[in-house]
Amino acid sequence: MTTKPAAAAARATVHGYPRQGQSRELKKAIEGYWQGRVTADALRATAAGLRRANWQRLAAAGIHEVPTGDFSYYDHVLDTTVMVGAVPGRHRAAVAADALAGYFAMARGTQDVAPLEMTKWFDTNYHYLVPELDPDTVFTADPAKQVGELTEALALGLTARPVLVGPVTYLLLAKPAPGVPAGFDPLTLLDRLLPVYAEILADLRAAGAEWVQLDEPALVQDRTQAELTALARAYRDLGALTDRPRLLVASYFDRLGDALPVLAKAPVEGLALDFTEAAATNLDALAAVGGLPGKRLVAGVVDGRNIWVNDLEKSLATLGTLLGLADQVDVAASCSLLHVPLDAAVERDIEPQILRWLAFARQKTREVVTLAKGLAHGTDAIAADLAANRADLASRTVSPITHDPAVRARAAAVTDADTHRAQPYAERVAAQRAHLALPLLPTTTIGSFPQTDELRSARADLRAGRIDTADYEERIRAEIRDVIAFQEKTGLDVLVHGEAERNDMVQYFAEQLTGYLATRHGWVQSYGTRYVRPPILAGDISRPEPMTVRWTTYAQSLTGRPVKGMLTGPVTMLAWSFVRDDQPLADTARQVALALRDEVDDLEAAGTSVIQVDEPALRETLPLRAADRPAYLAWATEAFRLTTGGVRPDTQIHTHMCYAEFGDIVQAIDDLDADVISLEAARSHMQVARELAAHGYPREAGPGVYDIHSPRVPSADEAAGLLRTGLQAIPAGRLWVNPDCGLKTRGWPETRACLENLVAAARTVRGELPAS
Repeated sequence: MTTKPAAAAARATVHGYPRQGQSRELKKAIEGYWQGRVTADALRATAAGLRRANWQRLAAAGIHEVPTGDFSYYDHVLDTTVMVGAVPGRHRAAVAADALAGYFAMARGTQDVAPLEMTKWFDTNYHYLVPELDPDTVFTADPAKQVGELTEALALGLTARPVLVGPVTYLLLAKPAPGVPAGFDPLTLLDRLLPVYAEILADLRAAGAEWVQLDEPALVQDRTQAELTALARAYRDLGALTDRPRLLVASYFDRLGDALPVLAKAPVEGLALDFTEAAATNLDALAAVGGLPGKRLVAGVVDGRNIWVNDLEKSLATLGTLLGLADQVDVAASCSLLHVPLDAAVERDIEPQILRWLAFARQKTREVVTLAKGLAHGTDAIAADLAANRADLASRTVSPITHDPAVRARAAAVTDADTHRAQPYAERVAAQRAHLALPLLPTTTIGSFPQTDELRSARADLRAGRIDTADYEERIRAEIRDVIAFQEKTGLDVLVHGEAERNDMVQYFAEQLTGYLATRHGWVQSYGTRYVRPPILAGDISRPEPMTVRWTTYAQSLTGRPVKGMLTGPVTMLAWSFVRDDQPLADTARQVALALRDEVDDLEAAGTSVIQVDEPALRETLPLRAADRPAYLAWATEAFRLTTGGVRPDTQIHTHMCYAEFGDIVQAIDDLDADVISLEAARSHMQVARELAAHGYPREAGPGVYDIHSPRVPSADEAAGLLRTGLQAIPAGRLWVNPDCGLKTRGWPETRACLENLVAAARTVRGELPAS
């Protein structure tokens, strides 16, 4: 098939780009600033250098219009909070005294002031800081960051497009500030916010912006008629401004649905839509509303969230169809490339044949440019690229890595009985209480303890051959001994081995399972300076040998108290990996669950009485549209039960979830049939405990009393206060005491202090309970 050139030359662009730098220079500079080793000016200089390098690399690759404003020291939603002057009252003094230090105080908190709540950015593993608003919030424009970064790009001679979080999404993501009476809806502040956006748009226009992108991803979720009416009003008012750049309203991650006709009619000059598999119906919906005559369409045909090479011919066919639906069709990734690693070419440990299947940010940029060239000049202009792409796709399809007949046969043989424990919870709980003999309000941690520089150095020394396996393992045993001794001395009831041997809660397991690939440089931002290397799920999954048993049993040999076995659940193994796109997720989840089931059974056989299977991503992976959720939750909860369904009644199964909104999946949490669940609750003031109580959740729960994503140390009185709040919703016989999440990212001094306070709080509140 030969595609004719487009009537108007298609341009290539992207919505955003990884921030960290090739060697995570931004992370190192920010953490150095926190520790006092890097000055504010030096941090700013590092950031400016990274921005400049990104823009120049994009332009050199053929990107016609580079994004600005997407770069962030911590989080782009927090940047928006600063831009519109919505700094919470408790942080205003710090921001006024030192804007940069105050910015990080909002993100991380201080010893005296709590940070903003953090939660997942839609259904990704990126986290954002939740805006806090109230009826008295006064917005004020602070466009310094956005104008400054635009000016930097224009000074390099580049065509640049500022990217901002749109006003409707910003308000839909916000929460009522603590203490605000129930019923307040931040969206009621829209008319107060729009003049601030108008001022910022005018400032950007004065600085040289021809286009400004306003991101409205919240529109791909189910929206009420009132919200759609507010959307129409917002863009009617912004579109009517005379002193503004042209407006490009962007959505991504799913289909736009009822918001599409609203935006198609709005007086804006362009829309950016997702046309990948996840949002394929956007094409039909756009045709149904008559397209975008006289407007620009930025078509997201390259997947910005996964790492597989694009099917160029398929994308060109989509682009060809779109040519008749808009005045100008440009080519882009589906969303910001923030969600993928920087460059696949630097990976040296992945077989060259498999490397052909992968596209990270730099490779996706080339795909966007290639597609724009093909759309503008015809397929003959990219014939060699198309031929190479066909060969890459065919290589993956026929590879034995992607198909293991034994794994597929085992998954096909799973029965309903395999996905349920043999005894109901009421019988199990009695057996577990008799076996474990724990006190009321039992204390525990989520699993990991601080990953010290010494531990990281030991792993690096092992990789580099400076120490052998025996030396490395002795260092791990010494760390486990120290962790167990500390927990016993502190008085925790259910202990953990601390996970000293684990580099990451997903990668550690992926490296021991067939079908997974691990990267060396594939870092992706999760939040702030926390970067992870998601493994790549490339083929069928099995477990060749036990993965955790020897370390757990070694820890148990050091103490008479129960030590939890710690595993990552099947949904989280998928959500925090780059998953294969050539079979349904449910099929992959079943394969992972069977591999983990083998590990659970081996832990139990080795004498482990408490086994925690973490599923923090269960809520994160929830489809954005309600209609898609029942099918997802059915296979997701089944995968968890398949993992845990074979244990004895006196083996206590725990699970853990954190940093997401849980209210709309409480039934799914119930359907997991775990004996105990621990959840994030400190920043949200025990909201999840109230949600569990409202549902009538019948099992044991540990809503966290220690926010581990902040360096502040909560006092014993503060933790006791949260426990008392939890007891208003969960009876003492079913309430556990634990932190919000694992302690891997914390230092030892604060960990010791926080856990000592946690145990003291539990003892205090136990003493207040009526005698049984």
